[in-house]
Amino acid sequence: MARLRPDLWSSPVPFGIGATKPHHYIEMFRTVWANKRDLPYAWRILSRGVCDGCALGVSGFRDWTIEGIHLCTTRLSLLAINTSRSIDDGVLADAASLPRRASDLRRLGRLAHPLHRRRGERGFRRIGWDEALDVAAAHIQRTTPDRIAFYLTARGLTNETYYVAQKVARYLGTNNIDNAARICHAPSTVALKRTLGVAATTCSYRDVLETDLVVIFGSDVANAQPVFMKYLYQARKRGTKVAVVNPLREPGLENYWVPSSPESAVFGTRMTDEFFPVHTGGDAAFIAAAIKVLIERGQVDEQFVTHHTSGYEELRRSVEGTALASLAEWAGSSVADVERFARMYAGSTSAVFVWSMGITQHTCGLDNVLSIVNLALLRGNVGRAAAGLMPIRGHSGVQGGAEMGAYATALPGGVWLDASHARALSERYGFPIPAEPGLTAPQMIDAAERGALDVLYSCGGNFLETLPQPASVEAALARIPLRIHQDLVLSPQMLVEPREDVLILPARTRYEQVGGGTETTTERRVLFSPEIPGPRPAEARAEWQILLDVARRTRPGPAAPVFADAQAIRNEIAEVIPFYRGIEALRGSGDQFQWGGERLCDGWVFPTEDGRAHLVAIAPSEIRLAPGEFILSTRRGKQFNTMVWSERDPLTGADRDALFMAAEDADALAMADGQRVTVTSPQGQVAARVKIAKLRPRNLQMFFPEANALLARGRTEEVSGVPDYNVVVTLSR
Repeated sequence: MARLRPDLWSSPVPFGIGATKPHHYIEMFRTVWANKRDLPYAWRILSRGVCDGCALGVSGFRDWTIEGIHLCTTRLSLLAINTSRSIDDGVLADAASLPRRASDLRRLGRLAHPLHRRRGERGFRRIGWDEALDVAAAHIQRTTPDRIAFYLTARGLTNETYYVAQKVARYLGTNNIDNAARICHAPSTVALKRTLGVAATTCSYRDVLETDLVVIFGSDVANAQPVFMKYLYQARKRGTKVAVVNPLREPGLENYWVPSSPESAVFGTRMTDEFFPVHTGGDAAFIAAAIKVLIERGQVDEQFVTHHTSGYEELRRSVEGTALASLAEWAGSSVADVERFARMYAGSTSAVFVWSMGITQHTCGLDNVLSIVNLALLRGNVGRAAAGLMPIRGHSGVQGGAEMGAYATALPGGVWLDASHARALSERYGFPIPAEPGLTAPQMIDAAERGALDVLYSCGGNFLETLPQPASVEAALARIPLRIHQDLVLSPQMLVEPREDVLILPARTRYEQVGGGTETTTERRVLFSPEIPGPRPAEARAEWQILLDVARRTRPGPAAPVFADAQAIRNEIAEVIPFYRGIEALRGSGDQFQWGGERLCDGWVFPTEDGRAHLVAIAPSEIRLAPGEFILSTRRGKQFNTMVWSERDPLTGADRDALFMAAEDADALAMADGQRVTVTSPQGQVAARVKIAKLRPRNLQMFFPEANALLARGRTEEVSGVPDYNVVVTLSR
């Protein structure tokens, strides 16, 4: 029996009674009740399928890291979609009568038949597959490839679908294909490739269990990746220290009740040893300050840096040129906090750095990630056991999506898109592939706005609630002659008035995909999820099959992509992407392999041109706010992307209209908890209610997508193209 750790308990009060926290067991009961008509089918999905929630990767109830049962509330919430009954087509006859939020639309049920809406029509009418394919083909045939775009979401899509989608797009002559990775971890991909020669998490979850120190930057894993909290709990039990660098002292990272651990479920667990509050966007300055302290105190691993890195002198000079007090001030921190963090880091023999969208979704997102890589390299925390870099993924498809080539700037295998690589793939595929990068997801909307996009093919996705300035996004979508929405359920963007035609194509879930499908997890593990016997929406088809049907109907010919089944797709993936060899051998539930092995760059062998890891000098700058201005960032509550599961976030106790604010700022403005306010940016206004929180002063947070009207479209990180989900605002009563 595992030794109890009362020193880590959150409270002696059993089950956190009276505390603001998730009630996991109640949610489990609600899931059972919601699926009471299909309990055997729901059980088969949970016990045999690969989770379609976050990208931690649970097969059935188990993983390859910790013994025992894994089951999180996100997966349980998604189960309702997978077992949902078909929508009544008659409900769609009047689009104006339908709700406008994704969370409300999904409750109407699964899409079961192809649907069509023409300009001037009130709603959708049911059509056959042949008619739907004819409409799609006619539009694509009468335009040019540069005016066609494909976008794929991360909601449970399989590697097979991503691979076929990119091949279809390029067969039709365009690199205008992108996926959800663009708007979350694109800076991580660019930074890791530039510095280490790899573009994925360098370590495994087991390294988290065995490391001395875990540092979480700009990520609320308790909300977005709840299974990770079990890894963190096990690590804490073994003595791992945890530090969090974040503007808000996240309640779920302070105390958490892990439902599958009796000790934690009863008494809760203090998950973090040290919190280091910073300004939104102040991470690079905070890390630069910590690096300055490490260098001045001689706490850099000189041997590793000398023999395995380049760029150290440039990095050293860059931090020498700025006073420590200035860097700390720019970060929204203090010299004492920076020194405390540096001392904590230097005192560890190994460390794992974890980060997410609080780091990447900025105009400085690339610099933020490069700074984290610098910090890891200075003490050799890459390419060895119990250490590494982990850009943790929030959705089950994004890691594989980019690696399959469903990316505007990369080909299968993450190969950068240029003339030589395009030519090589053209020879393999038997049709020409353009060498110019395609439109990224935000650029697709920009093209639509200026009338330069004729067809948008969206596999899932919800631009209307995902991208900044939703009113302008709606206007841009309305200018596209044909929108094709391939999905499981209705989404708000489907209801935008047609310019000419809107098609809705009903898709199958990963559990309904004939021949099964695969997912790639955050730790690069490729998992097989089998087809699960059960009810099916009447005419829904596998996502990859629909894409092939559209390609062949549009451009019939001997070079058209053809796959007899899902196994044939996996066979080709193994041939085209060398590090995915092994995917063709996956057959049953639980089958898996980890590409790259336990860790990348193992033994400090870096696949860069010079064989070294590259330190990069970063020049952080001060965030200047005028009197009365605040920097606002978006956050997640009880939701999965835009799918809001509850109007109240159980981790914070906040309602969806909450404006998280520091007590100091509220006092200065004579505002109280619950005060109704108007939040104003150059883009718009949103009504909110003050929620006093442990937040860095002059910083605010609001839920996504409610705050999107405040954000600025067109503000992106220059290299990676990730949108900026932060904005300067003012407040009024």
